[in-house]
Amino acid sequence: MNTDQDVSEIEESAVLQDENNTLETGADSTASDAPGSEDESVSQVSVDELTQQLVTAQEEAASNWDKVLRIQAEMENIKRRSQKDIENAHKFALVDFAKELLTVIDSLELGLQAATESSPEIAKIREGNKLTLKQFQSVFSKFNIERVDPVGEQFNPEQHQAISMQESTDVEPNTVVEVFQKGYLLNGRILRAAMVIVAKAASAEVEKNEENGNSD
Repeated sequence: MNTDQDVSEIEESAVLQDENNTLETGADSTASDAPGSEDESVSQVSVDELTQQLVTAQEEAASNWDKVLRIQAEMENIKRRSQKDIENAHKFALVDFAKELLTVIDSLELGLQAATESSPEIAKIREGNKLTLKQFQSVFSKFNIERVDPVGEQFNPEQHQAISMQESTDVEPNTVVEVFQKGYLLNGRILRAAMVIVAKAASAEVEKNEENGNSD
């Protein structure tokens, strides 16, 4: 009698144990499935966010690089302009001083033209003026100051200043026929424009008079 009861209790205990095992297995399965889905969702969100961040970072990098290139180009331009300004400052530092010397040279040349007497005293003055003028010209050449004496050349408004026009049949129009005051260049830049008289086409009356004069 006791034996049958014991067997029955054992069987019931076994059934309960199986049910407990089944419940635990289901719980474990459910627990293992849920976190996995969540991890996959989180991973997908993270990839999208990282991708967007990467794209944004690349765009910012490209924009910053473009700014760097522009700044670098501007710095190079500033450097070149500064170097050019320094070079010009060295080349043309003598402008004001040289202009003052031009009046001295003009006076010496006028003195030579005016000293036409043949007396010994005048001859000495002429020789002294010639020597002084030659020294000035040597110094000017040393500092790249060039004289502009354009008789027979075409009128150049960048280097010449026309003070008058003269009808002529001997030269082409716009030819410099006389220099009233010589011009000068400093390192190729105009220091003083030459004051000149320029030829223009002769009128019919002038041509006729010249023809009559030639025939006589």
